[in-house]
Amino acid sequence: MRKVRFAPSPTGSLHVGNALSAVANRAFGDWLLLRIDDTDPERNMPGGEDAIIADLAWLGVEWDEGPVRQSERAGRYAEAGRRLGDRFDGITLLREDGTATYHLASVVDDVDFGITHVLRGNDHRPNEQLHRRLAEALGATPPEYVHHGLILGDDGRKLSKRAPGATVASLHEQGIPAAAVRRYLEELGLPKHDVHYDLPRIRRLAIEAIAEMPDAELADAAGAPVGVVPVLRGARDLNEAGELARQVLEPEAAKLPPDARPTLERFKELRERASNGLDHEAARELVRELKAVGGDLKTLRLALTGRERGPELSAVLEALTKEEALRRADAAL
Repeated sequence: MRKVRFAPSPTGSLHVGNALSAVANRAFGDWLLLRIDDTDPERNMPGGEDAIIADLAWLGVEWDEGPVRQSERAGRYAEAGRRLGDRFDGITLLREDGTATYHLASVVDDVDFGITHVLRGNDHRPNEQLHRRLAEALGATPPEYVHHGLILGDDGRKLSKRAPGATVASLHEQGIPAAAVRRYLEELGLPKHDVHYDLPRIRRLAIEAIAEMPDAELADAAGAPVGVVPVLRGARDLNEAGELARQVLEPEAAKLPPDARPTLERFKELRERASNGLDHEAARELVRELKAVGGDLKTLRLALTGRERGPELSAVLEALTKEEALRRADAAL
């Protein structure tokens, strides 16, 4: 059995590089430990652990045990430190206050929880030999270490948390569906070399994810009723989907051109003849018929939504009941 662990520090929302490690560990391991590496109080942020757990839940990454907090295992580290000494190969294991450093706590946990494989970023590669020797000094077989490339910014350096879309929470706030982020990280897999962050790729995957979402799920994610789902399908993100829904649900008052009446009267005739609920093709056909007889589509859009631009007009007609479409046309007239 492959036993792996994901061990973030509680510094707030996950960096996409850490999220890559989380997804890779979950894909690789049969059993996953969630461990919170909180031995450095200067790095810990209030609410940091809760933010990480929320990010993992949003991404759909589940763990089999944890969260285990290193801050609650001080006695075990002190015991191991007494066996090994305060220093090992010139590296401090126990601080003056008796607390464990990262190296000791990490290796003791890997030994105690029977971790067989450690998947982590290339920035930890220099620690591998020390961690192997520490595990052996504790009488254990070291896990197999697998290091993957880091996610870099446009400047070729490790992506800053302040960069656009660099944290899971910021992607969530931008309306990117979780499925798009997860798919991007799964595409990267375990990169052997560092990779440049491709936010445009995530945005393309967001459009695909929205197109694939079941009606009820998409409506819920956009905070809209299921009936307006047709206007949401062309959205580039869930925030935009919510705005498109508002355009249909909350029409604005608009000033129509003086020659609007013929278009709206003709639209009323066509809509009266059509069935109550229009499917996609019937809505498109109605728009084509209106245009064929000289109807001004911009005028109709203004009458139905109060806006000059927005979702496809056929999608608006598909989302509105016959009664509501005719009511708005009458109100405009």
